[in-house]
Amino acid sequence: MSRRVTSKLGLAGLLALASALTPVSLLAQTAASPSIEEDYGISVPDDDSGPMLLTANELVYNHDTQMVSAVGGVQIYYAGYRMVANRVEYDQKAGRMMAYDGIEVIDPDGNRLRAEKLDVTDDFANGFLDAISVRTPEDIAIAGERAERIDGTKMVLENGVYTACIPCAENPEKPPFWQIRAQRVIQDGETRTVRLESPRFQLLGHTIAVLPSITVPDPSVKRKRGFLFPSMSIGENLGVGFSLPYYIPISPSSDVTFTGTGYTEQGFLLEAEYRKRYRNGQHTLRFAGIDQMGSDQFTGGTTDAEVNGRAMIASTGQFQINPRWVFGWDAMVQSDNNFARTYSIDGHDDKIFNNQVYLEGLGKRSSVSIKSNYFDVQDADSEDAAESKQAIVVPVIDYDYIAPEPVFGGQLSVTNNLTNIVRRKNDVVPTSVNDRFLGLKGNSTRLTSEVEWERTFTTDGGLQLSPLLAARADGYLLNVDDPNRINNGAYTYAGNFVDQDAAARAMVTAGLEMNYPILMTNSFSSHIIEPIGQVFIRPDEQYAGGLPNEDAQSFVFDALTLFERDKFSGYDRVEGGTRANIGLRYRGVYDSGVLVNGLFGQSFQLAGKNSFASPDLAGVGIDSGLESKRSDYVGAASVSFPFGISLTGGARFDEEDFTLQRTDFGVGYTSRWFDTALDYTNILAQPGYAYNERNSEIKSTSTIRLNDNWGVSGSLTYDLANNVLTNRWVGLTYEDICTIFSITYKEDWDNNNRAAVDWTIGARLTFRTLGDIVIGSDSFN
Repeated sequence: MSRRVTSKLGLAGLLALASALTPVSLLAQTAASPSIEEDYGISVPDDDSGPMLLTANELVYNHDTQMVSAVGGVQIYYAGYRMVANRVEYDQKAGRMMAYDGIEVIDPDGNRLRAEKLDVTDDFANGFLDAISVRTPEDIAIAGERAERIDGTKMVLENGVYTACIPCAENPEKPPFWQIRAQRVIQDGETRTVRLESPRFQLLGHTIAVLPSITVPDPSVKRKRGFLFPSMSIGENLGVGFSLPYYIPISPSSDVTFTGTGYTEQGFLLEAEYRKRYRNGQHTLRFAGIDQMGSDQFTGGTTDAEVNGRAMIASTGQFQINPRWVFGWDAMVQSDNNFARTYSIDGHDDKIFNNQVYLEGLGKRSSVSIKSNYFDVQDADSEDAAESKQAIVVPVIDYDYIAPEPVFGGQLSVTNNLTNIVRRKNDVVPTSVNDRFLGLKGNSTRLTSEVEWERTFTTDGGLQLSPLLAARADGYLLNVDDPNRINNGAYTYAGNFVDQDAAARAMVTAGLEMNYPILMTNSFSSHIIEPIGQVFIRPDEQYAGGLPNEDAQSFVFDALTLFERDKFSGYDRVEGGTRANIGLRYRGVYDSGVLVNGLFGQSFQLAGKNSFASPDLAGVGIDSGLESKRSDYVGAASVSFPFGISLTGGARFDEEDFTLQRTDFGVGYTSRWFDTALDYTNILAQPGYAYNERNSEIKSTSTIRLNDNWGVSGSLTYDLANNVLTNRWVGLTYEDICTIFSITYKEDWDNNNRAAVDWTIGARLTFRTLGDIVIGSDSFN
């Protein structure tokens, strides 16, 4: 005989209830209204598309008491919830549901709840769980002696414990590394807050801090007005700082955070950051300001010491115009040239802050970039001399295109660049050899367009031939100072400076690369030996060294640049004359796991004027190894072993006597418990371009992992030329799933004042899900 029993809640509601009683879930959950049939099964709930499945050793319905009982090994699955218990009862007459012994619920999000007893009314308004514990998929744990639901809006957890640590596998009863205990945790569904009464912070089971009762947003509330986690800092000139942020949501798409920081030496710093999101992007507006009360703490004659009222305003934004185009900006204006750096305003404290506005587009075979840049040099120079020498880029435009179909069997590409630069002050660096003109006051505009075609043929014998054709044109508009007339002829330039309003130049190149990889194998290894040869035929560079050089000032001749068609780093210089590059590349793979790579070669100026021997406003090419008809020899090699050791090296050798001109060498070792690296650099003097004296440096960095959690790291940088330790730091770290701790000690030697050594100590303590406690900077570099 089949009898039907209908309930407002039903057994399925128990699962949603168990989730509702956990301190990490929404209090505003609503229950489904399924029904139960005594016909050896469970019916499909009215408001859910899936059935509720129940298995038990015994399912009993008492018609007289109107009690439905599932007894023994109860397992319930409904709407993504899974539950086990020893006994589940529903009292239809009293409108209550109970579950006993070994209750475990896993919700659709993976949260796991355990309890020993549950008793609840069928409208979810009132109920309790005894001996409750919850663990989320992120290993956040909450436990308490009793959780009670009151009037459908509040949940009270008695003697609650919260931690983000995982229990010890060998001793689960051992206290976690850290936890927060509270006499009561009250979750209010109407105000959507959680109140912690008499909270205590514990380490390894011992109370180290007793906190006042606090009210925080409910974990389900992502944007709740209130105080955020505070932070600390310490500095020689600022003193001890304590920062407390306050968050205010304004609308679903905007909010603002106010942060007040009190410094023992300088007073009160106020910061405000406004954020706004749109359908296709976001922007921020930030303000910071302080009226310094201890300016005399800073070195006299600096901006920090001379300016009391200091402030900055900054804005960032980025908008996706469509799937291919993006527009954005990052800009800052400040009262002086060092405020944001002195007070470590996050995101704006770089030594050189790049103010920029940009528009970028990406096509299937093309790309466009339009940028304007203003470089804010943040230093304490009250004259702001370095920033006034910086180039103002208004704008730089790049357009690159690759033809979608082969042209005469090869790839055709087009490169375009427009750069307009304004400079307020000449940037001149006198040396013992020459005067380097890194930037000329005035305005210069250059438009460059280049077309390149390249194709590769492979002969039956394995010889690869890659012909290349390229054509380039540059146009200039110039209104800059003549280097020989700066400060009434205080400086001298030996090159043929183009002192005119406009200039144009062109370069055509015909090139051919030949490489012949030879494979050799034996029973224990394989080797590839590849001779490589290049020849580029082109006319002399027009106006060599006579035009402003803004973007081709960085230059190193080594194995990486040996086979470049144009070895200059930017558009303002273009390599001319007929040149050949030859070299030999090697790669070996051994059965033991050893890998060997190597490259060695040389470059030859066959005809025409050598661009690297021509005078250059910035001194590029001087002692570079390319200034003679036969270049220096360059090589690079690397060896890696399967047991963790790796060797790398690079060198440039004089073309006449093979003496070392530049050496780079590194050795590294990596294992589970120990990492170390040793790097050595030795560069001979290039007084007209880079170093006035030989630059020789050795740097070592190591990390020792004492166990899975603890580690010690350190680094030393030693200047061999000046016989001084320029940088050293040592740090201790601890890390597990719930806690990160680090402390560092760092020393820097001041190049400008050999007697000055600047040392700092920094520390960071991070409790997962709670926040960071930071003192100074714990950076390891």
